[in-house]
Amino acid sequence: MPMLALIRHGQSQWNLENRFTGWWDADLTEKGEAEAARAGALLAETGVDFRQAFASVQTRAIRTLWLALTEMGRAWLPVTKDYHLNERHYGGLTGLDKAETAAKHGDDQVHIWRRSYDVPPPPLEAGSDWDLSTDPRYDGIDVPAAESLKLTLERVLPYWTSDIAPVLTADTNTLIAAHGNSLRALVKHLFEVPDETITGVEIPTGNPLLIELDASLKPVAARYLDAERAKPLPELP
Repeated sequence: MPMLALIRHGQSQWNLENRFTGWWDADLTEKGEAEAARAGALLAETGVDFRQAFASVQTRAIRTLWLALTEMGRAWLPVTKDYHLNERHYGGLTGLDKAETAAKHGDDQVHIWRRSYDVPPPPLEAGSDWDLSTDPRYDGIDVPAAESLKLTLERVLPYWTSDIAPVLTADTNTLIAAHGNSLRALVKHLFEVPDETITGVEIPTGNPLLIELDASLKPVAARYLDAERAKPLPELP
């Protein structure tokens, strides 16, 4: 049965500054680099023979994967990068300080923007400082103006079905380095988490979630490798 490891990138500079990041390409901090290396060490300790890796096209996820693979002695693994695994797009909140935004709009409104399943934040204004429509990595892509978790799932799931699931079905142990919300979307799908509870599922940074899948790609076992930094997992479906 295939093994799947999900790794949320280590702490980024905008995580440290408490800013809404989304699709903006914030890099890792020194702490984030250490978290990524630690993730690799934990994965190496499992003895799982990983043979394929996927990442978003955002630097913090790519570098997390690089550092983890290097620590594992697996820098040679084939890696596929795709924007479908990007973080949720925070729209007009991108770049804003979270505490200042809550003070301006109220805690309840910010909580809805951050944690509701299907309510996106305000759209990003075209031509703003955070507009990525001319970024070469998104050539030919309709960059969203804002995304809810539901819209993020609708972006991630087709890529899972078309590109990742066939690798796992071939019994290839696989790593995915991505983001809190894109990984939350995958967890929702794999564990069949209801809409009303998925936003309460937390994915810790730099702590690999190792999932054993059956032939139908249903989870039969799952655990965070760093038990001290683990978050509660959904029940197995």
